Amino acid sequence: MQLGMVGLGRMGANMVRRLIQKGHECVVFDMSPKVVNDLVKEDAVGAVSLSDMASKLEKPRTVWLMVPAAAVDKTIAGVLTYLEAGDVLIDGGNSYYVDDIRRSKELNARGIHYVDVGTSGGVRGLERGYCLMVGGDANVIRHLDAIFSALAPGPGNIARTPGREKLASTAEQGYLHCGPNGAGHFVKMVRRTRISALRSKRRRSLRQDGTQRNRVRDHGRLCRRIGNPSLCKCRQAGSWNRCRDGTVA
Repeated sequence: MQLGMVGLGRMGANMVRRLIQKGHECVVFDMSPKVVNDLVKEDAVGAVSLSDMASKLEKPRTVWLMVPAAAVDKTIAGVLTYLEAGDVLIDGGNSYYVDDIRRSKELNARGIHYVDVGTSGGVRGLERGYCLMVGGDANVIRHLDAIFSALAPGPGNIARTPGREKLASTAEQGYLHCGPNGAGHFVKMVRRTRISALRSKRRRSLRQDGTQRNRVRDHGRLCRRIGNPSLCKCRQAGSWNRCRDGTVA
């Protein structure tokens, strides 16, 4: 399948590399000619402008944007000049889901399909794959399935959960159609919030563990300094031996 990629940062460029490795053709554009030229050396088709990229894509075109959320509307305005009814525009960045709903209505009025994709994988996605949370029309999502399955991690070699062998879902592949426009970035937002909460909890736990370790370490130093288990709180032989030998630290 052919895809146009706009935005060749660390994630965008590696997504192109992964798609090429899976046999897809990528026409790439970025404000930095050097990044484009680097990917041309890896079998991508380079474009010097959005107009050039659109001219090199077969109709109906599929264009994927990997740009910062603040630049999405401006980028859409730029590429929209060269798109036609039936083309597909994908935002794979971190847009606010409410903006996705607005954009989909604006683009649908022109006959252009809009798809929002929450993309997770970072710089290691090239090897590990990208988890994709997709929002948009079901028929359009099915049309793009080859792209999503190529980018996704795949099921790996872990055995399926018992009872889920016959479920018809792409979730175990690492990508999922979450609902209409906005659903993809909404799920990504919830996921990111959940991860942030878990990290915060983990940091608090580490701080508490650190305090406890300091207490144990000080207690061990005290035991060794006293040199007498009868004067130490850890009067059980095992605890005393650990303190005395300095293994509690």
